[in-house]
Amino acid sequence: MIHQIMDLKNGKSVLCPVYDFSLHTRSERVIEIQPKPIILIDGILIFAEPRLRQLMDMRIYVETDADERILRRARRDMAERGRDLDGIIEQCLATVKPMHNKYVEPTKAYADIIINGGLNDRAYDLVKNKIQSNLR
Repeated sequence: MIHQIMDLKNGKSVLCPVYDFSLHTRSERVIEIQPKPIILIDGILIFAEPRLRQLMDMRIYVETDADERILRRARRDMAERGRDLDGIIEQCLATVKPMHNKYVEPTKAYADIIINGGLNDRAYDLVKNKIQSNLR
């Protein structure tokens, strides 16, 4: 990913692997991503890798209430990934919650901006203005 971000920043297109959530692994598919003036990187562990953080001009952490995260996950996993509620609960208690607390939550310390549950209009305005400024 680090090399792909560097390539995009240098004006080169990249082939991005597509993850298959039902199989818990990468699929055979890839998508081509073209370089653009603004590159948005999304992911729960993007701040964990120092070399990746160094490539970012702005780091935004979206903090969402734990209950809301679990409910969204349950809905998505049942609707899109064919999982049942018992399996989702087991996975959340065994791995999702402990791994979030150990690996994801601490990375918010690397954020320039923390947007609380998507309810922070000032933060959105700040991000929008920064992006517009970079596009000029």
